[in-house]
Parts: sequence; structure tokens; C-alpha cells
Amino acid sequence: MNLCRCQSSLVDQGVKLIGIMTIGTNVSEIRVRKRKRLREKELKALTDAFRSATGVDMIGPKDTVDTAEGPECELIIINNVIEGMMVDGRPFPTIRGLLKHKATKNFVSVDMGAVPYVTNGADVMAPGIVEVDPDIKEGDLVWIRDATHKRPLAIGKALASAEVMSAKGPGKVIKNLHFVGDKIWKYDER
Repeated sequence: MNLCRCQSSLVDQGVKLIGIMTIGTNVSEIRVRKRKRLREKELKALTDAFRSATGVDMIGPKDTVDTAEGPECELIIINNVIEGMMVDGRPFPTIRGLLKHKATKNFVSVDMGAVPYVTNGADVMAPGIVEVDPDIKEGDLVWIRDATHKRPLAIGKALASAEVMSAKGPGKVIKNLHFVGDKIWKYDER
């Protein structure tokens, strides 16, 4: 399975790589390669896919959109910020993309007790879920938010439908793919 938890073993004595540049250890060690500008036809298909996944328009008419090869997934770069990623051939916004564009679909809210675990990369368990978008099906990409502030915490893949998640049975219901503080998040902090 091609998940998007970007890992790299390119650390060499305190120097980490980003693209071709080497910089200090306080920045992510993600390596972005083969960056390519999208054509208008590809851009229209990507815009429609983002709209169906989130319920909002993420790409404006004057935005520059590139794709790039990450360590384990394809990244979508909008105006030089990683705002999307391709997971199993489907585009979905990253957390930075969700913060910029307020998505209205495919959300799962977790209680505040689950927040520290989710933001450290843990999978989401059914008992911690407070609210679920009723249209979620097994295999869909979802974004996880906290119940109080409704801010995005992570991106995941649903292992169960919305009905099963709402039933609060035992076990994992969302596989965490990207979270606040991971390498994709830290790439844009430079």
C-alpha cells in the first residue's frame, strides 16, 4: 500500500536535504524531486477532484500548480506550498491545504483526549470519535479535526464506514497518513 508518511534516510552528519539544497538540522528531511508544472487540462481535472473531496475550490485561476515526487507519494504544490498529495491515485489536501481552504466534506471530529495521540501519528480509534460526515465510506480519504475548535489535525484513510464509526465500537477506524508535525508539515516551515 502506498501511504504518504514520508521517510528518508538522507541524514549525513547533521545536514538534511530538501530538493537539491542542504540546510541545517532544524528543517525536514523530505526530498522533493521531479517537480512539474500542470497543464490546463490536468489542472481542471485536479480542481474538480479537490472540489468533490472537500466541497470547496482549492485552486484559483491565477494559482501556479506543480506536482513533485516525494519519498513515498506524489505531492501537489500550489503557489510553492505543499497543499495536496496523491494517495492511491486520488488527490486530497494536506493539513496546510485544509487550513487555507475550509473544507466541508469528509471530516471526522475526535474528542480532545485523542488530540495528542492523533497529532503524533496514531491511528484513530472508534471510541474517540465525536462527529462523522455521514457520506464517508470505507476506503475514503478523510480529515481529522478536534471537536472544540474544528481545526484539522491529520489526514487519514477510513477503515470503516460512517455508520461503523458512529457506533463507537472497539478498534481502529482511520489509518493516519499525514499529521501536524510530520515531514510534509515541516517542509513548509522553512
